Amino acid sequence: MERYGLQGLVDVHTHFMPERVLRKVWAYFDAVGPMTGLEWPITYREEEDRRVELLREFGVLRFTSMVYPHKAGMARWLNEWAAGFAARVPDCLHTATFFPEEGAAGYVREAVESGAVVFKAHVQVGAYDPGDPLLEPVWGLLAEAGVPIVIHCGSGPAPGKHTGPEPIARVLARHPRLRLVVAHMGMPEYGDFLGLAERYPEVRLDTTMAFTDFAEKLAPFPPGERAQLRELGDRVLLGSDFPNIPYVYPHQLEALERLGLGAEWLRAVCHDNAAALFGLPPR
Repeated sequence: MERYGLQGLVDVHTHFMPERVLRKVWAYFDAVGPMTGLEWPITYREEEDRRVELLREFGVLRFTSMVYPHKAGMARWLNEWAAGFAARVPDCLHTATFFPEEGAAGYVREAVESGAVVFKAHVQVGAYDPGDPLLEPVWGLLAEAGVPIVIHCGSGPAPGKHTGPEPIARVLARHPRLRLVVAHMGMPEYGDFLGLAERYPEVRLDTTMAFTDFAEKLAPFPPGERAQLRELGDRVLLGSDFPNIPYVYPHQLEALERLGLGAEWLRAVCHDNAAALFGLPPR
């Protein structure tokens, strides 16, 4: 990426979480083959310190600790862990999460006040409707605070009861200023989520796994939507899903480069858009 004038990357979709939770996530991916029809070997099944070191070796200047609960009662504990991780790993953006439960607005407010700059929501794993009334004050709070939320709401790698563009579109209709970052480019409903980004100026998409050889077998990006992707280049952010990826980290960068959308687009996606969103130093 240096040939494009980039001295480093900002990756908005990386996973660091408590060890026992991460082991369960890895077990999920170990068993996901029958669901997707593709084996999903974890490339970076390393200890935490080594994973941080690897990201730095790849040129990642800032990254996230995407934590997410699959049931009530987990989010506050995960937020405490993520706050501690960000404190001891300063290149990690302070990340937090939530779940539709009593008290969610309270602990989300606490996380924001303690310095959280990005949240993670996982509609598929959490199996909840993003329009759940228990989340209304959460969306309102985050919209008012202008804190981005990286949200897995597309139907890949397998659909859930509340995945797809319609449930989150209903939330955006009520909270149009939400800074949603749609994970995986909204895979496989790419066009629908690009359409939401066109409709709502604060909606963005991350590149996590999209355009890679693996994703192109699973849910190929429609060639006819490449022009729309170029036009929305200021709202696309680099994401990787590190360490839970079935290929080497540089392949995500190679996949973006071979789109042929130009050096300026790549610089924006791999660094500048996220730097502007999070108030990071320019290149």
